[in-house]
Amino acid sequence: MRVPGREDVRTRLGAAELGAEPGERASLVQFSSAFCQPCRATRRILADVAAMVDGVTHIEIDAEERLELVRALGIEKTPTVLVLDSGGRIVRRAAGMPRKADVIAALGAAV
Repeated sequence: MRVPGREDVRTRLGAAELGAEPGERASLVQFSSAFCQPCRATRRILADVAAMVDGVTHIEIDAEERLELVRALGIEKTPTVLVLDSGGRIVRRAAGMPRKADVIAALGAAV
């Protein structure tokens, strides 16, 4: 069963959906919640990687505040990280705290 408009959200995410301007080359989108301990460490890892790679932006989204988007994307736990290419397409997705090396490798699919 298809939900009208849902496939658009799944294929491309732009500033309207993200609440911030996406990166020129790629975006690291993190879904977090207030009391999520691994979310804090994930924030540091993604911010470090974004600072290392030109044109890459880290965008953190509060899952509780953006329930509609969370549901549309099928986010089930925090942290969940989406790697978007320059067109806003999701090229990688992972739940849980990532390793820095894995984030860097995932960016290779986006840039």
